[in-house]
Amino acid sequence: MLQLIRAAALAATLLLAPFAAHAGVTAPPGAVHVHADDTAARADLAPGQSRADYYAWLARAPEHRARVQAFRAHLARDGLAEIVPVWQLIRTSSSWRQCAADRFEVAPADKWGHIAATLRFVRDEIVPVLGPVEALSAYRNEALNACSDGAPQSAHRHFFALDLTPVSAEIGRAGMIRGICAAHARAGPAYDAGLGFYSGLRFHVDSNGYRKWGPDGSGASSPCATGAYA
Repeated sequence: MLQLIRAAALAATLLLAPFAAHAGVTAPPGAVHVHADDTAARADLAPGQSRADYYAWLARAPEHRARVQAFRAHLARDGLAEIVPVWQLIRTSSSWRQCAADRFEVAPADKWGHIAATLRFVRDEIVPVLGPVEALSAYRNEALNACSDGAPQSAHRHFFALDLTPVSAEIGRAGMIRGICAAHARAGPAYDAGLGFYSGLRFHVDSNGYRKWGPDGSGASSPCATGAYA
């Protein structure tokens, strides 16, 4: 009988967990969560920043949940809560462990407005060419940004920036870069959009000034300018 009860509880959890994650709130205590990020870890996702890790972070402190809910409500008022799952907008840096930092952090409330134009650019220009995207890194506090070798004036410090990757890898790196570069050239000035590329399928967008850059930090070395997609 105990085994039957446990099986029923697990089945209910698997049904409810996606709805809880979509809403940006915690699932019931003790719940088991199954998600693509948890069952087949992405090569570009830092260990410890999966959705299950997010639930654990929420459960550790009531104030975490309250701040997430307030942040989500702020985005919802502007129609921006459904572009990227809200919990992904709380991921900090892939270097969180090496920097002894927190893996998730809600940006200070006075910076919430900064991410709005970035999310609109993602919604209006990036998603149409790539499909859904996943946020891998968002706000970084001063200490974490410095430890992560972020630029001293990194847009992540003030919550203008997101590091993203396509949910589907089928587009490939060359297709991803061509699509994003075309979108950036066409609409980037209107959003003050910055654009940079990392290795693989990871890229950076922000709304802190229209510009692009490549490996040496200059616009001339951007794949958008060189056509080098490797």
